[in-house]
Amino acid sequence: MNASQRFGGRSPRWSRRGFLTGALAAATAVRARGTGPADVAGPAPGGVSVLVFDVFGTVVDWRSGLIAEAGRIGRARGIAVDGPALADAWAKSYQPAMDRVRSGELPWTKLEGLLRSVAGDLLVRFGLGDLSVKEKEDFVHAWRRLPPWPDAVEGLTRLRRRRVIAPLSNANVALLTHMARAAGLPWDCILSAELVRRYKPAPEVYRMVPEMFDVKPSEVMMVAAHEGGFCCGRRGRW
Repeated sequence: MNASQRFGGRSPRWSRRGFLTGALAAATAVRARGTGPADVAGPAPGGVSVLVFDVFGTVVDWRSGLIAEAGRIGRARGIAVDGPALADAWAKSYQPAMDRVRSGELPWTKLEGLLRSVAGDLLVRFGLGDLSVKEKEDFVHAWRRLPPWPDAVEGLTRLRRRRVIAPLSNANVALLTHMARAAGLPWDCILSAELVRRYKPAPEVYRMVPEMFDVKPSEVMMVAAHEGGFCCGRRGRW
């Protein structure tokens, strides 16, 4: 599986295009849409009350954001930086470290810690090894500034009228919180793998959701533009 597939690239059965429309249709299918106060009252018993979202590739355009960040740094230093190659290399390079956390070889480490652990070698490789400590940290925080897809904020806002919405991401809480503030993502709260100290697709990450919201698993729906966001390859509702 390449970096594009892991982070929202097109899969054989599903793509990001129209994912919010699909989520809205699926969530509202369990109850006819009402008007006025009833429209925000939530689903009927047995319906979907909570929507949780994969973030990288589904809600935000990670690749374009990192390419833009590389270009900004390159222009500031008067050098040409291969932004697409840097973005793809960064997305790919921390996956082995994440796998080492999953296997227990490494202790629990937040996603930004993993991003930071590989950033130094990456910067040297792309001619940016002389950045200051502060500049390197700002580079890592580029993930907090990733832009939303053009339809994401509007779509999430529509979904939030009648459902609780939250990210369910391997990204740590600080990253997701700053991202939401920068991109205007209207989450009701932040859910992160950090809360159970396990990375997806560990079942504990998904089981956390109904426990946190005090709902039945059948009332939760996962929304992702790529199959890597689902537990053990499962799609849709718990």
